[in-house]
Amino acid sequence: MEHAQTERRHLMVVEQIESRGLHDGDVVAAMRTVPRHLFVPKEIEDQAYEDGALPIGHGQTISQPYIVALMTSLLQVNVRSSVLEVGSGSGYQTAILAELAGQVYTIERVPELAEGARQVLDKLGYHNVTVVVGDGSLGLPEHAPYDRIMVTAAAPEAPPPLLEQLAAGGILVAPIGPAGRDQVLTSFTRAGDTFRQERSVPCRFVPLLGERGFRFGEPPERL
Repeated sequence: MEHAQTERRHLMVVEQIESRGLHDGDVVAAMRTVPRHLFVPKEIEDQAYEDGALPIGHGQTISQPYIVALMTSLLQVNVRSSVLEVGSGSGYQTAILAELAGQVYTIERVPELAEGARQVLDKLGYHNVTVVVGDGSLGLPEHAPYDRIMVTAAAPEAPPPLLEQLAAGGILVAPIGPAGRDQVLTSFTRAGDTFRQERSVPCRFVPLLGERGFRFGEPPERL
């Protein structure tokens, strides 16, 4: 069974990631390594390597593999990077980041998802990850500044607390746009007190709920 999952994972990389022109060697290696099927509910484990997002409970999703790879590539993570991930979900994107970064701090507002992610990450031996329960739109100031910040839920703008917690020359990647409709994957690179923006591809994420994201009950729908 594990051999079959490994074959499916390698096929996922070839057909969904490399075929779309993403050839970042470190990111591709991480995508080949992390067992995505361990980060989805048991009842849909057979769908883990399909080309799409999947529900993980509590109104949240695990992102499409290509989007995970693209966001990771845009973030330009290396072994010296201290990374903040906003929205742990099931922990899959966290594991991809942990393959590449020196230290990953990940914050999740749903305690059950945070605990589930922590358990799988511990089981897989990721000792460079700290999972925290809290409002991700406010970041995690106690460990700031961060070289890289990834936001895995849609925000109407880059939350100011996250921009403030970004180190000089740091990069933040987030889907920016309205809840319930298409957003745009956007990179913010810090230069002093200014931030250079680069827009990438259209995407669709669940909304970032919190004090500096969308307010609870505000989004017209949750996807």
